[in-house]
Amino acid sequence: MDKQNTIHALKVKQWLDIWDKYEYDPNVHRDKPEPYFLLFSIDANKLRLLSGIYQRTTENGLPRSQDKGIQRRHDPSRSKTIHDFIQYGYPWTEIGKTKRETGKYDNLRKPGWLPTAIVINILKPEQIRRGLTVASDDLITLEDEGNGISLLHLPETFNGNDWEPIQRHPIEIIDGQHRLFSFDDKLPDGNFELPVVAFYGLDISWQAYLFWTINITPKRINPSMAFDLYPLLRAVDWLEKFEGPIVYRQTRAQELVEAIWATPVSPWYQRINMLGDPGLKYVTQAAWINTLLTTLIKPWENKGRRTIGGLFGANIGKDETVLPWDNSQQAAFIIYAWQMIKIEIAENAYDWIIALRSEKKQLTFEYLTGADEDLAFSGENSLLNTDQGVRGILSILNDLFYINTTEFDLDLESWCYKQMEFTGNFLDDIPGALEILSNEIEISIFLKSLAKGLCKFDWRTANAVSLQDDGNARTIKLVFRGGSGYKELRRQLLILLSNEPGMVGKTAALAFKKLGYKK
Repeated sequence: MDKQNTIHALKVKQWLDIWDKYEYDPNVHRDKPEPYFLLFSIDANKLRLLSGIYQRTTENGLPRSQDKGIQRRHDPSRSKTIHDFIQYGYPWTEIGKTKRETGKYDNLRKPGWLPTAIVINILKPEQIRRGLTVASDDLITLEDEGNGISLLHLPETFNGNDWEPIQRHPIEIIDGQHRLFSFDDKLPDGNFELPVVAFYGLDISWQAYLFWTINITPKRINPSMAFDLYPLLRAVDWLEKFEGPIVYRQTRAQELVEAIWATPVSPWYQRINMLGDPGLKYVTQAAWINTLLTTLIKPWENKGRRTIGGLFGANIGKDETVLPWDNSQQAAFIIYAWQMIKIEIAENAYDWIIALRSEKKQLTFEYLTGADEDLAFSGENSLLNTDQGVRGILSILNDLFYINTTEFDLDLESWCYKQMEFTGNFLDDIPGALEILSNEIEISIFLKSLAKGLCKFDWRTANAVSLQDDGNARTIKLVFRGGSGYKELRRQLLILLSNEPGMVGKTAALAFKKLGYKK
């Protein structure tokens, strides 16, 4: 065995007998952990290669086989700060560029030590991450030497330069990705090792738990941000019971509504009643938030009965893990869906569309009557511009994408592997996310087909002028009012979509069945 590829580690045993009585379940990614972890040091560049963390900065995105799917969002400015700190320490890194260049402050340079451990997981041979395991030649193996010492044998092919695995990288980073990112830019010559706490074969739910206890329990980072850094936290039962939905679901719903209202390319740009003004004929912010909480951000349709969960907050797909879209991606997905619906309405002339466009009612505020105002989409007698209509659209969007991903393997995660340079500002990142999403062919085709089917529905309200002389048609529309109207609209939309060709019809039919609806 190559001695350069062997690391001596201190084996730290931590296991109480009472822990044997706790709940462990591999079906929810919470398999029983090993009763120890390891302490050692390793060259930062070697750790970066073995974990694949360096791949995150590539401009063209990651191959599916190389992404770990644990931490998603990277703030380049944070890693740049760490990069500078390593070389010059504090307070040099707090000094502006102009002052640095004067040379007057050179005496403030200090060593930039990073004594805090990186927390990692070493994958076992049988552990699967998004359909793949670590190839046998790429595994890190453990050898117990006794006396509390273990030997870590790195892959025999590992050369410490430009090594890449055949399938999965053998190491997952639980905490410390930004410190590793800081080594992407070359540092001065020397030796720089990082202390490491390493778990062996730790299931991903326990990794999320560790991330939370390290970063959130001491109140070090914003809890809402944690759900983007570690998406699995959105669906863990212990956190739901302890913190309640406000940690992620309510705050995220409010963020998304603000984005839908504030993004200029959004069909609902400045068309949400954010302050509850009684004179503004648009759906209120509160109604949008409640709709998101009962659709895309919900954990499950019913507790204990897994039917159709929330696309952003429930476990989906073959691996039954949470879709790791961050807030800008989630907002972009909703905006893009509404864009497709608005385009379909603009390009078609169904009777209901013509009828609504013929209404000449003056809208409440002058700035809302711009050239892009389509009364069939956002007029006050369009059901799409009501609480019921918004709930109906987002329910169908959630139902069909959740089922298509879970039952028919629609690859929503492919969008996650397309890298973009994050600005660090949620709203500023949405246009970039939209651009990348529009090039995701499989998602775009399904969305366009879904929008096409939805536009065949008659979206007039009971108050539409064209229905005033048709008592029967008006009565049919009245069924959508009140609390029961949400369910009835969802039911009718699924019946309509079940008759569409291809995956939309197939998925809608299965959703109808799963929800227990009757025709």
